[in-house]
Amino acid sequence: MLKKILVPTDASEFSQRALKSALELARKFNAEVELLFVMNMPIPYDASANIYIISPEQIDQEGERVLKTTLEGMDTSEVTITNKKLQGKKPAAVILEEVKNKNIDLVVMGSHGRGAIAGSLLGSVSQHVLHGVECSVLIVK
Repeated sequence: MLKKILVPTDASEFSQRALKSALELARKFNAEVELLFVMNMPIPYDASANIYIISPEQIDQEGERVLKTTLEGMDTSEVTITNKKLQGKKPAAVILEEVKNKNIDLVVMGSHGRGAIAGSLLGSVSQHVLHGVECSVLIVK
């Protein structure tokens, strides 16, 4: 039985499709949805200029923008949704850690449709998650 569904997002059309599918499943199983944005950890400090490249406020604002964009036009009625923003050098690793720590039952992710060969060459986040989690994963194209 599904209790918690994780939907990583980058605000793309693919992420929105994944969220739509997750919301349908959440209604059927009375499950919660966690919408997760993972920002690549930037180089925070430029020693030569003695300035921060990206401030924590900018990171927070970008996360809010991505989450809001992903939710635009979605029917979220009858579903409990938690929005979360995290940082990490490797988004797939952050997602895997979130799955482990939050006892996620299902991960629903959008795929950019690059295919197996291109995905492996490009280091597809969805491929890394698919092969690294113990729970079910639904890839939505």
